[in-house]
Amino acid sequence: MAAVAKSIRRSAIGLGLFAIITGGTIAVTQVATEERIREQAARAEAQALFEIIPESRHNNDLLKDTVQLPASERLAQSGPVTVWVARQNEQPVGLIMPVVAPDGYSGNINLLVGIDMNGTILGVRVTSHKETPGLGDKIELKKSDWIRTFTGRSLGSPPHREWNVRKNGGEFDQFTGATISPRAVVKAVQKALIYFRDHRQVIRERLNEPPSPRERPLEPEAIAGKSSTREHS
Repeated sequence: MAAVAKSIRRSAIGLGLFAIITGGTIAVTQVATEERIREQAARAEAQALFEIIPESRHNNDLLKDTVQLPASERLAQSGPVTVWVARQNEQPVGLIMPVVAPDGYSGNINLLVGIDMNGTILGVRVTSHKETPGLGDKIELKKSDWIRTFTGRSLGSPPHREWNVRKNGGEFDQFTGATISPRAVVKAVQKALIYFRDHRQVIRERLNEPPSPRERPLEPEAIAGKSSTREHS
C-alpha cells in the first residue's frame, strides 16, 4: 500500500508540474501573440492612413494630429470619436475617422473613412473583419479594387437611395455570391458622410481650435516681463 501511495503522489506531483509548465507556456505565448497582433494592427492602420491621405497632400504629423469628436450611433461606436487630421501649412485639408459596419456577414467590419473639408471621400480602407475568404473578403484592397469605388463620392453623389449595392437598386457593385459584406460597407460609409454633414460646424471648430492658454507659448515680451518681475521682487 505504501508503494502504491508513493506512486500516486509522484504521479500527482508530475501532473501538477506539467499543468503549471503548460499553463505558464500558454500564458507567455498568449501575451507575446497579443502584443504582436497589436503591433501588426497598428502598422496596418498607419499604412491605411497614408494610403487614404498620402504624405504629398499634407505636411503635418498625421499619426499624432488627432482630435476628439462627439459620439454618434451612426458610426456604431460608443464614446467620443478620435479622428486623424491632415493639414497643409497648418490648415486642415481632411480627416480620417474610424467607422464600424456592424452588419457584416460574420460580424463587425472595421473601416477608416477619409473625408475632405467639403464632404468628399478621400478614400476608404478596411482594417479588420471576419468575412468569408474568397467571397466577402473582397472588401479588402489586397483582394480587389472594389473599395476604391468610394473615392470622390459624397452625399448626393450618388443620390441617397442609390447608396446601396446594385442588387438592391443601388450604385455599387456586389460580389458574386456575396452581397451582405459590400452592402454593410456601403451603408457604413454613407453614415460616416451623414455624420460629417451633421457635425460639420463642431468639426470645423475643433480642427481649427487654437491652443489653450496653458499650451500657448508665451510671447518674448511676456517672458521678459516675467524675468523683470522676478528680479525686482
